[in-house]
Amino acid sequence: MLIVMHHRATPDQIRTVVDTIDEMGYRAKPIPGYQRIAIGLVGNDGRVEEARLVGLPGVREVIKVSKPYKQVSREWREENTLVRLENGTVLGGPEVVLMAGPCAVESRGQILEIADRVRHLGASVLRGGAFKPRTSPYSFQGLGARGLELLAEARDRTGLAVVTEAVDAESVAVVAEHADMIQIGARNMQNYPLLKRAGRSGRPVLLKRGMSATITELLLAAEYLLSEGNPDVVLCERGVRSFDPATRNVFDLTAIPLAKSLTHLPVIADPSHATGMRDKVVPMARAAVAAGADGVLVEVHPNPPEALSDGVQSLYPEQFRELVAQCGPIARAIGRSLASPPVPLVAEHAGV
Repeated sequence: MLIVMHHRATPDQIRTVVDTIDEMGYRAKPIPGYQRIAIGLVGNDGRVEEARLVGLPGVREVIKVSKPYKQVSREWREENTLVRLENGTVLGGPEVVLMAGPCAVESRGQILEIADRVRHLGASVLRGGAFKPRTSPYSFQGLGARGLELLAEARDRTGLAVVTEAVDAESVAVVAEHADMIQIGARNMQNYPLLKRAGRSGRPVLLKRGMSATITELLLAAEYLLSEGNPDVVLCERGVRSFDPATRNVFDLTAIPLAKSLTHLPVIADPSHATGMRDKVVPMARAAVAAGADGVLVEVHPNPPEALSDGVQSLYPEQFRELVAQCGPIARAIGRSLASPPVPLVAEHAGV
C-alpha cells in the first residue's frame, strides 16, 4: 500500500503518517519523489484500516498495490532507480553501460590484459568469475579468493568497476570486500538466504533471471534484496530454457521492455549466456539495446579457444570492438548513448 502525500505536506505530517503505520504494526518506508513524497506500507496482510490513514493531515490518497512484489514495482516508485558504481558508472539513466570480461579469472596476465583491452574499446565495468558454479563438478571452478584479488588489481589499474558472482551466503562478505557489484547467478536467483545476505551487503547487486523463471518470479527475487534495505539492484535477462537445443537458451527480448514497464529497477541483457554462440552475441546485443536495455553484459576473452570456461560464447576483443561500433548508433537512434569508459586510476603498464 502507498500513502501519497500532498506536495505541501510538512515534515510533521509525514512523521505522523509514519508513526501511525508503526502503531498499526506495519513498517513505513518513505519514498521521496520529484514533486511529492509517498510512504510505503510494508507487511500489508490484508487487514490494514485504510480509513485511519486517509484522514490524516497531508495525505492526498491511498493506493493499494495489488502485485505480489511491492518495493520493486513502478506503482511503488514511478521514477527510474539509478544505480551508481564507485567509478562513476550509472545504470538506469540515459547511457547504456557495457560490461565485459572473461567468464572466469584464469590468471593475472589474462585478467589484466583483457581488462585493459575492453576499457580501451568502451567498457565501463569488468566482469569475471572468481567463484564458478559449474554443471559438472569436474569443470574449472575458478580461482576463488585469489581471483577476487586479481579482479581488484585490474580495477585499480584500469578504473573499471568490477562485478563478480557470490555463490552462497558465506561468500558474500569476501566478494563485497573486493568487488563493486555482487552478481547473483541464474542458478541462485531463488537462493533466499543468499538474496537476504546480499541485500545487507552494502553493495549494488546484479540479479540474473533464473533459467526457467517467470518475470514475476524475477521481480519477487529482487523484492528480497530491497526488503533487506538494498535499493541498488539491477536485473539481467540472460535467456530461458526451452525445448529447442539450437541455442544454449532462448533470449527473451520481450522481457526487457516488459520488466522496465513493471519495475523502476535498471534492466540489462546478457547475450553471451542467452545464445551460447559467439557469432550470435553481437546481433543479440544490438537487439537488446534497441529493446531498451540499460546495459549489455558480454564475455570477452583474449583467446576464446583456450578459455577454461564458456570459450564457445566468448568474443574475441576484435568482435567486442564491432559490438561497440554497432550498438552506439542504435543507442543514439532511441535517444541514448553508450557510457564512456573510465579514466585509469594508475599509469598504464605494458607487458602484463
